[in-house]
Amino acid sequence: MENYIQEFTDYLVAEKNASPHTIESYLNDISQFKEFLKNSGHAGEFSDFKINSIDRLAIRSFLAFLYEKKFSASTMRRKLSTLSSFFRFLCREGHLKTNVVKTVLAPKTENKLPSFLSIDEMFRLIDLPKANGFLALRDRAMLELFYSTGIRVSELVSIKIEDLNYATQTVKVLGKGGKERLLPFGKKCSEALVKYIKVRAKKLSSAKINTEFLFLNYRGKDISARGVRKVIGKYVAIGGFPEKVSPHSIRHSFATHLLEGGADLRSIQELLGHASLSTTQKYTHLTIDKLVETYDQAHPRAKE
Repeated sequence: MENYIQEFTDYLVAEKNASPHTIESYLNDISQFKEFLKNSGHAGEFSDFKINSIDRLAIRSFLAFLYEKKFSASTMRRKLSTLSSFFRFLCREGHLKTNVVKTVLAPKTENKLPSFLSIDEMFRLIDLPKANGFLALRDRAMLELFYSTGIRVSELVSIKIEDLNYATQTVKVLGKGGKERLLPFGKKCSEALVKYIKVRAKKLSSAKINTEFLFLNYRGKDISARGVRKVIGKYVAIGGFPEKVSPHSIRHSFATHLLEGGADLRSIQELLGHASLSTTQKYTHLTIDKLVETYDQAHPRAKE
Protein backbone atom coordinates (compact mmCIF):
# COMPACT_ATOMS: atom_id res chain seq x y z
CA MET A 1 0.00 0.00 0.00
CA GLU A 2 2.93 2.33 0.60
CA ASN A 3 3.64 2.42 -3.15
CA TYR A 4 0.04 3.48 -3.84
CA ILE A 5 0.25 6.21 -1.20
CA GLN A 6 3.46 7.52 -2.75
CA GLU A 7 1.87 7.54 -6.20
CA PHE A 8 -1.10 9.45 -4.79
CA THR A 9 1.24 11.96 -3.11
CA ASP A 10 3.07 12.54 -6.38
CA TYR A 11 -0.28 13.06 -8.10
CA LEU A 12 -1.36 15.66 -5.51
CA VAL A 13 1.89 17.57 -6.00
CA ALA A 14 2.29 17.34 -9.77
CA GLU A 15 -1.29 17.40 -11.07
CA LYS A 16 -3.44 18.89 -8.32
CA ASN A 17 -0.84 21.43 -7.18
CA ALA A 18 -2.06 20.80 -3.63
CA SER A 19 -0.58 22.82 -0.78
CA PRO A 20 1.70 21.14 1.80
CA HIS A 21 -1.08 21.57 4.37
CA THR A 22 -3.60 19.75 2.14
CA ILE A 23 -1.18 16.94 1.36
CA GLU A 24 -0.37 16.48 5.04
CA SER A 25 -4.08 16.33 5.87
CA TYR A 26 -4.73 13.72 3.13
CA LEU A 27 -1.82 11.55 4.21
CA ASN A 28 -2.83 11.70 7.88
CA ASP A 29 -6.34 10.51 7.00
CA ILE A 30 -5.05 7.67 4.82
CA SER A 31 -2.52 6.61 7.47
CA GLN A 32 -5.25 6.51 10.09
CA PHE A 33 -7.36 4.33 7.80
CA LYS A 34 -4.41 2.05 7.12
CA GLU A 35 -3.76 1.63 10.87
CA PHE A 36 -7.43 0.87 11.43
CA LEU A 37 -7.35 -1.89 8.80
CA LYS A 38 -4.22 -3.31 10.35
CA ASN A 39 -5.57 -3.35 13.91
CA SER A 40 -9.18 -4.31 13.19
CA GLY A 41 -8.48 -7.38 11.09
CA HIS A 42 -10.50 -6.11 8.13
CA ALA A 43 -7.46 -6.51 5.89
CA GLY A 44 -6.31 -9.81 7.35
CA GLU A 45 -2.63 -10.16 8.16
CA PHE A 46 -0.85 -6.89 7.42
CA SER A 47 1.88 -8.72 5.53
CA ASP A 48 -0.79 -10.10 3.18
CA PHE A 49 -2.59 -6.78 2.84
CA LYS A 50 -4.13 -6.20 -0.60
CA ILE A 51 -5.75 -2.93 -1.64
CA ASN A 52 -8.49 -4.75 -3.52
CA SER A 53 -9.47 -6.60 -0.33
CA ILE A 54 -11.02 -3.42 1.07
CA ASP A 55 -14.78 -3.65 0.80
CA ARG A 56 -17.79 -1.56 1.78
CA LEU A 57 -17.91 -3.17 5.23
CA ALA A 58 -14.35 -2.04 5.95
CA ILE A 59 -15.24 1.56 5.09
CA ARG A 60 -18.39 1.48 7.23
CA SER A 61 -16.47 -0.07 10.10
CA PHE A 62 -13.90 2.72 9.85
CA LEU A 63 -16.68 5.30 10.19
CA ALA A 64 -18.04 3.42 13.20
CA PHE A 65 -14.55 3.47 14.72
CA LEU A 66 -14.34 7.24 14.21
CA TYR A 67 -17.78 7.67 15.76
CA GLU A 68 -16.74 5.72 18.84
CA LYS A 69 -13.69 7.96 19.12
CA LYS A 70 -16.13 10.91 19.15
CA PHE A 71 -14.95 12.49 15.91
CA SER A 72 -17.41 15.10 14.64
CA ALA A 73 -19.61 14.38 11.64
CA SER A 74 -17.82 17.04 9.59
CA THR A 75 -14.43 15.45 10.35
CA MET A 76 -15.76 12.02 9.42
CA ARG A 77 -17.10 13.42 6.15
CA ARG A 78 -13.71 14.95 5.39
CA LYS A 79 -11.89 11.67 6.04
CA LEU A 80 -14.39 9.81 3.86
CA SER A 81 -13.85 12.39 1.11
CA THR A 82 -10.08 11.84 1.38
CA LEU A 83 -10.50 8.08 1.00
CA SER A 84 -12.83 8.58 -1.96
CA SER A 85 -10.21 10.77 -3.67
CA PHE A 86 -7.54 8.16 -2.95
CA PHE A 87 -9.63 5.27 -4.31
CA ARG A 88 -10.74 7.31 -7.33
CA PHE A 89 -7.07 7.87 -8.14
CA LEU A 90 -6.35 4.14 -7.76
CA CYS A 91 -9.20 3.37 -10.17
CA ARG A 92 -7.86 5.88 -12.66
CA GLU A 93 -4.43 4.26 -12.52
CA GLY A 94 -5.91 0.78 -13.00
CA HIS A 95 -5.07 -0.51 -9.51
CA LEU A 96 -8.78 -0.91 -8.65
CA LYS A 97 -11.90 -1.54 -10.71
CA THR A 98 -14.43 0.27 -8.52
CA ASN A 99 -14.39 2.98 -5.88
CA VAL A 100 -16.15 1.27 -2.97
CA VAL A 101 -15.99 4.44 -0.88
CA LYS A 102 -18.64 6.01 -3.14
CA THR A 103 -21.14 3.37 -2.03
CA VAL A 104 -20.96 4.50 1.61
CA LEU A 105 -23.19 7.33 2.77
CA ALA A 106 -21.43 10.17 4.56
CA PRO A 107 -22.72 11.01 8.07
CA LYS A 108 -25.03 14.00 8.26
CA THR A 109 -23.57 17.13 9.77
CA GLU A 110 -25.26 19.46 12.18
CA ASN A 111 -25.76 22.93 10.76
CA LYS A 112 -23.67 24.64 13.42
CA LEU A 113 -23.07 28.34 13.15
CA PRO A 114 -19.40 29.23 13.33
CA SER A 115 -18.19 30.98 16.48
CA PHE A 116 -17.21 34.63 16.16
CA LEU A 117 -16.40 37.64 18.30
CA SER A 118 -18.17 40.96 18.47
CA ILE A 119 -16.31 44.03 17.20
CA ASP A 120 -15.51 45.13 20.77
CA GLU A 121 -14.25 41.64 21.66
CA MET A 122 -12.14 41.52 18.51
CA PHE A 123 -10.55 44.88 19.33
CA ARG A 124 -9.86 43.73 22.87
CA LEU A 125 -8.18 40.55 21.64
CA ILE A 126 -5.94 42.47 19.24
CA ASP A 127 -4.94 44.93 21.98
CA LEU A 128 -3.70 42.19 24.35
CA PRO A 129 -0.06 42.09 23.10
CA LYS A 130 1.20 45.36 24.61
CA ALA A 131 4.98 45.04 24.98
CA ASN A 132 7.58 46.17 22.42
CA GLY A 133 9.62 42.98 22.28
CA PHE A 134 9.85 40.63 19.30
CA LEU A 135 7.10 38.22 20.39
CA ALA A 136 4.57 40.89 21.38
CA LEU A 137 5.05 42.88 18.16
CA ARG A 138 4.88 39.66 16.13
CA ASP A 139 1.68 38.60 17.88
CA ARG A 140 0.08 42.01 17.39
CA ALA A 141 0.95 41.98 13.68
CA MET A 142 -0.37 38.44 13.39
CA LEU A 143 -3.71 39.30 15.03
CA GLU A 144 -4.06 42.48 12.97
CA LEU A 145 -3.40 40.61 9.73
CA PHE A 146 -5.82 37.82 10.63
CA TYR A 147 -8.64 40.26 11.33
CA SER A 148 -7.77 42.67 8.51
CA THR A 149 -7.80 39.99 5.79
CA GLY A 150 -9.75 36.98 7.11
CA ILE A 151 -7.03 34.58 5.95
CA ARG A 152 -6.68 30.96 7.02
CA VAL A 153 -3.86 29.77 9.29
CA SER A 154 -2.30 27.81 6.41
CA GLU A 155 -2.32 30.98 4.31
CA LEU A 156 -0.77 33.11 7.05
CA VAL A 157 2.22 30.83 7.62
CA SER A 158 2.88 30.76 3.86
CA ILE A 159 3.16 34.55 3.47
CA LYS A 160 6.58 35.79 2.43
CA ILE A 161 8.07 39.24 2.90
CA GLU A 162 7.83 39.87 -0.85
CA ASP A 163 4.07 39.21 -0.74
CA LEU A 164 3.49 42.45 1.19
CA ASN A 165 2.93 45.70 -0.68
CA TYR A 166 2.82 48.67 1.68
CA ALA A 167 2.18 51.18 -1.11
CA THR A 168 -1.15 49.56 -1.99
CA GLN A 169 -1.66 47.99 1.46
CA THR A 170 -2.23 44.55 -0.05
CA VAL A 171 -0.89 41.07 0.60
CA LYS A 172 -0.73 38.14 -1.82
CA VAL A 173 -1.84 34.85 -0.29
CA LEU A 174 -1.84 31.30 -1.61
CA GLY A 175 -5.19 29.67 -0.90
CA LYS A 176 -6.71 26.25 -1.38
CA GLY A 177 -5.94 24.53 -4.65
CA GLY A 178 -2.91 26.76 -5.16
CA LYS A 179 -5.12 29.75 -6.04
CA GLU A 180 -3.60 33.15 -5.37
CA ARG A 181 -5.60 36.18 -4.31
CA LEU A 182 -4.69 39.75 -3.45
CA LEU A 183 -6.15 41.04 -0.19
CA PRO A 184 -6.26 44.59 1.18
CA PHE A 185 -5.31 45.35 4.77
CA GLY A 186 -6.02 48.41 6.88
CA LYS A 187 -3.91 51.21 8.35
CA LYS A 188 -3.70 49.64 11.83
CA CYS A 189 -2.49 46.39 10.30
CA SER A 190 0.08 48.23 8.21
CA GLU A 191 1.45 50.02 11.28
CA ALA A 192 1.70 46.74 13.21
CA LEU A 193 3.49 45.04 10.32
CA VAL A 194 6.05 47.86 9.98
CA LYS A 195 6.93 47.62 13.68
CA TYR A 196 7.18 43.84 13.49
CA ILE A 197 9.36 43.86 10.35
CA LYS A 198 11.96 45.94 12.19
CA VAL A 199 12.31 43.55 15.14
CA ARG A 200 12.08 40.60 12.74
CA ALA A 201 15.22 41.80 10.96
CA LYS A 202 17.06 42.06 14.28
CA LYS A 203 15.89 38.58 15.25
CA LEU A 204 17.17 37.04 12.03
CA SER A 205 20.47 38.84 12.39
CA SER A 206 21.06 37.67 15.97
CA ALA A 207 19.93 34.11 15.18
CA LYS A 208 22.02 34.08 11.97
CA ILE A 209 19.07 32.67 10.05
CA ASN A 210 17.88 33.63 6.58
CA THR A 211 14.24 33.06 5.62
CA GLU A 212 11.78 34.72 3.27
CA PHE A 213 8.68 33.84 5.29
CA LEU A 214 7.01 36.66 7.19
CA PHE A 215 6.21 35.19 10.58
CA LEU A 216 8.86 33.55 12.76
CA ASN A 217 8.86 31.57 15.99
CA TYR A 218 10.82 32.59 19.08
CA ARG A 219 13.95 30.90 17.69
CA GLY A 220 13.82 32.93 14.50
CA LYS A 221 12.64 30.05 12.30
CA ASP A 222 9.46 29.85 10.20
CA ILE A 223 6.45 29.53 12.48
CA SER A 224 4.16 26.51 11.95
CA ALA A 225 0.36 26.43 11.82
CA ARG A 226 0.42 24.69 15.19
CA GLY A 227 2.61 27.47 16.56
CA VAL A 228 0.14 30.11 15.36
CA ARG A 229 -2.76 28.29 17.04
CA LYS A 230 -0.78 28.19 20.30
CA VAL A 231 -0.20 31.95 20.08
CA ILE A 232 -3.91 32.67 19.55
CA GLY A 233 -4.82 30.20 22.31
CA LYS A 234 -2.54 32.04 24.72
CA TYR A 235 -4.33 35.36 24.20
CA VAL A 236 -7.74 33.70 24.27
CA ALA A 237 -6.86 32.40 27.73
CA ILE A 238 -5.35 35.70 28.90
CA GLY A 239 -8.41 37.64 27.74
CA GLY A 240 -10.88 35.20 29.27
CA PHE A 241 -12.52 34.41 25.95
CA PRO A 242 -14.37 31.10 25.44
CA GLU A 243 -12.02 28.17 24.78
CA LYS A 244 -13.64 27.50 21.40
CA VAL A 245 -12.30 30.80 20.04
CA SER A 246 -9.61 29.97 17.47
CA PRO A 247 -7.86 31.50 14.45
CA HIS A 248 -10.86 30.36 12.43
CA SER A 249 -13.10 32.37 14.77
CA ILE A 250 -11.19 35.50 13.72
CA ARG A 251 -11.86 34.58 10.08
CA HIS A 252 -15.57 34.21 10.90
CA SER A 253 -15.50 37.52 12.77
CA PHE A 254 -13.93 39.23 9.75
CA ALA A 255 -16.70 37.98 7.44
CA THR A 256 -19.51 38.69 9.90
CA HIS A 257 -18.39 42.25 10.60
CA LEU A 258 -18.03 42.96 6.87
CA LEU A 259 -21.55 41.69 6.24
CA GLU A 260 -22.94 43.72 9.12
CA GLY A 261 -21.12 46.76 7.73
CA GLY A 262 -22.89 46.45 4.38
CA ALA A 263 -20.48 44.39 2.26
CA ASP A 264 -22.12 42.12 -0.30
CA LEU A 265 -21.72 38.35 -0.25
CA ARG A 266 -19.87 38.19 -3.57
CA SER A 267 -17.15 40.51 -2.27
CA ILE A 268 -16.85 38.54 0.96
CA GLN A 269 -16.64 35.32 -1.07
CA GLU A 270 -13.68 36.73 -3.02
CA LEU A 271 -11.93 37.94 0.11
CA LEU A 272 -12.34 34.61 1.91
CA GLY A 273 -11.31 32.59 -1.14
CA HIS A 274 -14.47 30.47 -1.16
CA ALA A 275 -14.99 28.47 -4.34
CA SER A 276 -18.77 28.49 -3.86
CA LEU A 277 -21.08 31.29 -2.76
CA SER A 278 -23.10 28.77 -0.76
CA THR A 279 -20.14 28.45 1.62
CA THR A 280 -20.20 32.20 2.21
CA GLN A 281 -23.97 32.33 2.67
CA LYS A 282 -23.74 30.76 6.13
CA TYR A 283 -22.75 34.19 7.41
CA THR A 284 -26.23 35.50 6.64
CA HIS A 285 -27.48 33.35 9.53
CA LEU A 286 -25.06 35.04 11.91
CA THR A 287 -26.56 38.46 11.38
CA ILE A 288 -30.22 37.54 11.89
CA ASP A 289 -30.31 39.26 15.30
CA LYS A 290 -29.06 42.49 13.74
CA LEU A 291 -31.61 42.19 10.93
CA VAL A 292 -34.41 41.73 13.46
CA GLU A 293 -33.15 44.70 15.46
CA THR A 294 -33.06 46.85 12.31
CA TYR A 295 -36.54 45.69 11.35
CA ASP A 296 -37.95 46.52 14.79
CA GLN A 297 -36.45 50.00 14.59
CA ALA A 298 -37.44 50.76 10.99
CA HIS A 299 -40.74 49.07 10.20
CA PRO A 300 -43.84 51.12 11.09
CA ARG A 301 -45.88 48.05 12.11
CA ALA A 302 -43.09 46.67 14.30
CA LYS A 303 -43.29 49.57 16.71
CA GLU A 304 -45.69 49.69 19.62
